Amino acid sequence: MITPLPISFFPFLLLIPAICFTICHVNSNVLCIQSEREALLKFKNHLIDPSNRLSSWVEGGDCCKWIGVDCHNSTGHVHQLHLAAPLSPYERSKLRGKINHSLLELKHLSSLDLSYNNFSSIQIPKFLGMLGTLTHLNLSQAQFQGEIPHNLGNLSKLQYLDLRGGIMPGWDTKVTSLQWVSGLSSLQYLDLSYVDLRKANDWVQVTFKLPSLLELHLSYCGLEDDPSPISVNSTKSLVVLDLSQNRFSLVPKSIFSLHGLVSIHLSGNSLEGPIPDYFGNTSLNRLQFLSLSSNQLQGTISSAIGNLSSVTHLDLSDNKIEGGISEILQSLSRCLDSLESLSMANNQLSGHLTDQLGQFKNISHLSLAQNKISGPIPLSIGELSSLKILDFGYNLLEGVVFETHFFNLTRLTTLMASHNRLRFEPNSNWIPPFQCESIELGHWHLGPRFPQWLKFQKKLSYLDIFHVGISDVMPTRFVNLPTQFSYLNLSSNQLTGEISYLNVRDSVDLSSNRFTGPLPRVISTLSTLHLSNNLFSGSLSELICNPSLTGMLALYLDTNLLIGEIPDCWNHWEILLSYLNLANNNLTGKIPPTLGYTYPFLMNLRNNSMFGELPSTLRNSWSLVMLDLSENHFSGSVPAWIGDKLSSLVVLSLRSNNFDGHIPHKICDLQFLQNLDLANNNISGVIPKCFNNLTAMATKIKTNNDVSLSHPNFYKFSFKALLVLKGRKDEYGSILGLVTSMDLSTNSLIGEIPKEIGSLVGLLSLNFSGNLLTGNIPDNIGNMELMESLDLSMNQLNGEIPPSFSNLNFLNHFNVSYNNLTGQIPTSTQLQSFENLSYVGNHLCGPPLSKNCTSKSIPTDVANNGSINEGSKVNWLYVSTVFGFVMGFWGVVAPLLFIRSWRIAYYRKLDHICGKRYVFWAIMDM
Repeated sequence: MITPLPISFFPFLLLIPAICFTICHVNSNVLCIQSEREALLKFKNHLIDPSNRLSSWVEGGDCCKWIGVDCHNSTGHVHQLHLAAPLSPYERSKLRGKINHSLLELKHLSSLDLSYNNFSSIQIPKFLGMLGTLTHLNLSQAQFQGEIPHNLGNLSKLQYLDLRGGIMPGWDTKVTSLQWVSGLSSLQYLDLSYVDLRKANDWVQVTFKLPSLLELHLSYCGLEDDPSPISVNSTKSLVVLDLSQNRFSLVPKSIFSLHGLVSIHLSGNSLEGPIPDYFGNTSLNRLQFLSLSSNQLQGTISSAIGNLSSVTHLDLSDNKIEGGISEILQSLSRCLDSLESLSMANNQLSGHLTDQLGQFKNISHLSLAQNKISGPIPLSIGELSSLKILDFGYNLLEGVVFETHFFNLTRLTTLMASHNRLRFEPNSNWIPPFQCESIELGHWHLGPRFPQWLKFQKKLSYLDIFHVGISDVMPTRFVNLPTQFSYLNLSSNQLTGEISYLNVRDSVDLSSNRFTGPLPRVISTLSTLHLSNNLFSGSLSELICNPSLTGMLALYLDTNLLIGEIPDCWNHWEILLSYLNLANNNLTGKIPPTLGYTYPFLMNLRNNSMFGELPSTLRNSWSLVMLDLSENHFSGSVPAWIGDKLSSLVVLSLRSNNFDGHIPHKICDLQFLQNLDLANNNISGVIPKCFNNLTAMATKIKTNNDVSLSHPNFYKFSFKALLVLKGRKDEYGSILGLVTSMDLSTNSLIGEIPKEIGSLVGLLSLNFSGNLLTGNIPDNIGNMELMESLDLSMNQLNGEIPPSFSNLNFLNHFNVSYNNLTGQIPTSTQLQSFENLSYVGNHLCGPPLSKNCTSKSIPTDVANNGSINEGSKVNWLYVSTVFGFVMGFWGVVAPLLFIRSWRIAYYRKLDHICGKRYVFWAIMDM
């Protein structure tokens, strides 16, 4: 029974709120200490504050109310400074300058946070080691440089220390010894990620002995295997150990002496061989999180991993682990009750999934993508009621997926299963038990009707169902779903209808369908728009001239029915536009000048009806890697500024236009150029000798990046070039970085082929056909051993085919027809494999031609001005000419000299002719 309080006690209870209110009111009026305010102002005066974040820090103000300043409620002393820059890509938001030692006046400062600023010109100040009251110091990613001061080890009260270096592992800061850390006896959290620890050989002996340390983060530190690992009497307090993104080839054995570990991160190293059996050691019986992803681990999963009965998150993705998926799941059977997350994506797993998968009742994240798992999906997957993320894309799964596969997946938020051979045809009235945010089912068979069940996904923001066999009208209600998509990919189907509006925030891909009507309206945040290979019609103006579209990164509208001129309103596109493809439409007019003030990597206007000279503003597009203006009606000379200003070009195609003039020598300055196509124009003059300066064509070493080794950061899907090689047009995408070509065919080029061309030993295709080239074929073209296609036909070349052509072992397209070539075709496996059409219109002999190279049939070598080909042979042309002259001369003159009657008759006839001519001219004079 509860005894009631005496009535006389109630007045006392009423006093308690009043006292609390009074105390709180007093505390709220506490002003900061004047000396500390002055110290903070001195600190501010040495900073550079571009965004004016410290505008509230003014003389005479209450520093306890300043941005980033926290004072103690009762004493008014400054005890926390939170000046971390906001997580923004803009440099303007970051503090710079110097750290003034006036901070030493803050005698009660316990927390200092300067993270994410930019102090790249200075080292971490040594005086910070004198702030003896600090318990929390965060200088993470503040871009300090040089050696970390060892006197930070004097901060004996420090519990949290974060000295992470730059975002990218540039190792701006370094430590040669970690002995100073041993003085931080109260430290619970230490992060030295991105700090150069390559010379800190004592990192194990120091950090593993800290008595209070709970978390240790040493990722991207350059750590390597210790050749003579030292046994350490380790702390039992360490819970989280992060050694990811280093250079270990073996798991450090000293880890297994840390008996209290709950989390181990070893991803992104160079670990080799099988997974060590040490992980089955009972000393790690508390381990819950283990990441060994992105290494070189091989073999099968040993039973040791299965002994980790407490593990909840296991990440073995991106390795070379082999074995049947059924056996692997069996080895993890001891983890049935604990395992919540299993990732084994991108390995070499095979076999079939079995019903044992349904035994992992608590699993919420399952990723088996990018393996070789085959067979059907077991129905037991529908029993995983805790499953939230399911990813088994890019496998060999096949068969039919039923509604029962999803029976109990009520928590599913992410379904990723693209690139399998699966068929899903639920009833039209099926309502899924889940509400997914992300669905990827590309290459499934979902058609021919548009999946009706998608309309029930009220939280869906990411949808990828490309190439799923849908041939239907796009449902209007689907486009107008209440949720806004962040990503939508419906490409490579047969969808029809008009789309007036796309409510997608980031990226849309509707390419390779049959959509009609004008281009849809889009929202201002859209970054990539792919509408290629459809039937969209009308003008570009409404889309291009929308001033709100300031964040567009990629615009692909090629292969449609768009008409009119490209509007001259690209001013607001200049910041981010990286990929512009308007090829294969019916666009007319000139290139608008404002388009030259965008800075794309790719600009493709191929196969339209555009005309005029190239605007000089285009020289401002200095970042262009691919410029394709082919198959239009552009005219004028090829601008010299292409070579001078567009120095990053890898692909340049001006094919099939009306360009004239000479090839500018500045083109030779394009050291990254791999594909040059000037064919089918009116270009005259000689082939520049400086072409040997085209560095990318002169190297045999090629890397299968999409564009070139020098441009590794471009989006892989974005670079596709239509090149004319081996007499046919082909689109090159994923292997574009391996292709090098030069096509100057069907112009009016004159002179000889410069021997400098032979130094372009990296060329795979060379086409000079259909010009007016003369002289001999340079012998050193035979040094271009990687050549696969060579066309010199329809010129005026003479002499022999150089014997060095027998070295061209990779030729599969060759044509020298319709020249004045003579002599024997060099003997090689390749040259004899081509048909007669490759040699017709010359005076050649020998295989593969039926004409034998006998002494009577070999024609004169006109290239050598009638000189004898070989010292032992007679030039019969000269002999026959002299003989004919002698016989003709003496056949007429000899009778006149020796037969008198012939001589008299000859002179009478001559006199008669002269008389008639005299009378004729006399009459004419009258």
